[in-house]
Amino acid sequence: MPDSRPGLRLAVQFASTAADLPGRAQVRRWVAAALERDAEITVRLVDADEARALNQDFRHKDYVPNVLTFEYGEIGHDESGRGILGGDVVICAPVVAREAREQRRPLLHHYAHMTVHGVLHLQAYDHLDPADADIMEAREIAILKRFRIPNPYSS
Repeated sequence: MPDSRPGLRLAVQFASTAADLPGRAQVRRWVAAALERDAEITVRLVDADEARALNQDFRHKDYVPNVLTFEYGEIGHDESGRGILGGDVVICAPVVAREAREQRRPLLHHYAHMTVHGVLHLQAYDHLDPADADIMEAREIAILKRFRIPNPYSS
């Protein structure tokens, strides 16, 4: 029986001096769990200066975000003609570490959440209105549960 999981080409870039960054294999597992279609994705772990600059340049917002997602749409097709989604997920290590401390959550759990959150954004999930937020959050909770990570939205 053929493998029904979406195809994934993943690059993980470490552009942060932070300690305790997740490893490439772990990031791959989180991305693959959130993926619903074939994709070519770069996950880049950055420091605050780069995150702020990207947020300013592309969103015209002057603050350091925890995660940014850049969705490029279909960048090609596989051999069967299915579209391949392209995009980047940029995760700001110092913000993730601070949020994990503030929320009293294990750091790797928060990295998992931000990775899944970014990959879902690549696939057009959003949280701007309450109904869409409910759908996206439910999806995040279900994916994280596979890794035995508790609901990040519960107190």
